[in-house]
Amino acid sequence: MNRSGYLKRPDCRIYYEIAGEGPAIVFAHGLGGNQMSWWQQLAHFPARHTCVAFAHRGFTPSSPVPGATAPDAYADDLAALLGELKLRDVRLVAQSMGGWTCMEYALRNPGTLRSLVMASTSGTLDVRQLQGTAKLEIDAWRAQVPKTMADLEARGIMAAYGERMAREQPAAAALYRQISQLTPADFKAEVRGKIFKMRNRPPALLADLKLPVLFLTGDEDCIFPAAAGPAFAALAPRGRAQRVPKAGHSVYFERPAEFNRIVEEFHSAT
Repeated sequence: MNRSGYLKRPDCRIYYEIAGEGPAIVFAHGLGGNQMSWWQQLAHFPARHTCVAFAHRGFTPSSPVPGATAPDAYADDLAALLGELKLRDVRLVAQSMGGWTCMEYALRNPGTLRSLVMASTSGTLDVRQLQGTAKLEIDAWRAQVPKTMADLEARGIMAAYGERMAREQPAAAALYRQISQLTPADFKAEVRGKIFKMRNRPPALLADLKLPVLFLTGDEDCIFPAAAGPAFAALAPRGRAQRVPKAGHSVYFERPAEFNRIVEEFHSAT
């Protein structure tokens, strides 16, 4: 089954695509993407799953909305989409910004989900509040990030795909940039500012999340610290973590075969 449509919300329309049949997986994209970002996952998982990829409000081809308020409705939009499509026992896969959507939804509605994958993200949970041995690695990462980001910007490389993908997979990097450019830059800048303000919730909330949660990170990520994944996973009763070497912020895009394998094995075990 392959189809597309729009979810009607009070103030906008949310575009979605569906492929395959079986237990449902819903994919929530990051700031540099839309539903197209998951093309390598929607070529893999529909053989065994009903796969849903959507564009967050304000991200083309969903309706334009004010960027400063868009993230406030992300979890409600997801709940409405699941209801519209009559999806039950859902598996969520979130990338970066999509983590704000999925983590908030999971904390509000844990009984409606089978599992949650947080790829290169902790959503609204604050990385700065993590303690323990991971904090030293995270602090070292944070000290290095400004230099790394400045270098990437000077070379015209998007931090979301990073230096390695630009060098090793220039066609993939070009496609990533093209997808990102479908949505206005000023809108994305407003969304970025808002989600950072919303990332203030204590990591200890994971103790109340009883469903299986996988934190998947790339070791070369310069947007989200790879060491935070295992630290967050340790706080969840059924938490797991996977770090992928030679990968940056967008493991799903840069290392799709490995990403798909890790996610599929996680879902099979849950």
